[in-house]
Amino acid sequence: MTAENALAVFQGRKIRRAWHNEEWWFAIEDIVTALTDSTDPKQYINKMRQRDEELSKGWVQFVHTLSVTTQGGRQNMNCASTEGTFRIIQSIPSPKAEPFKLWLAKVGYERVQEIDDPELAQKRMKELYHEKGYSDEWIEKRVRGIAVRDELTGEWKRRGAKTDAAYSILTAEISKAAFGMTPSEYKKHKGLSTQNLRDHMDDLELILTMLGEATTTRITREKDSREFHRLKTDANDGGSVAGEARRNIEKKLGKSVVSGGNYLEKAEGAKRIREKSGSKEI
Repeated sequence: MTAENALAVFQGRKIRRAWHNEEWWFAIEDIVTALTDSTDPKQYINKMRQRDEELSKGWVQFVHTLSVTTQGGRQNMNCASTEGTFRIIQSIPSPKAEPFKLWLAKVGYERVQEIDDPELAQKRMKELYHEKGYSDEWIEKRVRGIAVRDELTGEWKRRGAKTDAAYSILTAEISKAAFGMTPSEYKKHKGLSTQNLRDHMDDLELILTMLGEATTTRITREKDSREFHRLKTDANDGGSVAGEARRNIEKKLGKSVVSGGNYLEKAEGAKRIREKSGSKEI
């Protein structure tokens, strides 16, 4: 169960939501209505905040008034982020909330286990990708790509680029040099919205992404770059190496490496058919 799927339709009731700051925000009134027998969710929310002082203190941090689509048209409603929604559910003393609380407890316990044994996190991640239908070969590249990415962001952090905004700018620099598009432009090219871009890359795209990021890490270390503008130059240089490799590959193939649409839905499906039939590519 993912957070988005669990919240979009919970206990048979639809939870209205709005896309804000690159994530889904959920209508609090709908959550309360789904999990309680209250006929006045607004009053219930007020009493809940009076009862839970800590929840009330953090309210403004994870609750915003957003425009939500309703049967009567667009309407401004108080919505909570996914993290905020979890916190609100924890404060609702209702049997209907228990399944969700048990799931949250399970996720929390698994997270503690993963901190003690990081290999468990990687194993669970592979299992999730298997459940989604990805092939073993693709999963290995994706996992390796995550390790390369973590090494790069760790290097950036040690050298002064510590915010998500800084990471986004530097990542966009690599992507532009490697593929001719920023990640947001790349997602539009593939017809994606909320999905993870790298989960929709094929083998070559993943390999070129790793090449750009691994090269950037090596360049930054060799130059011992410290200031942000130097890190940005390194990112462009690293991405350019991947970009040159991409152009050479495209010249040999006679077509673009950058795949459009949902590549994995077709390519990974074909791989699974071959795996089941026992045939192998030559």
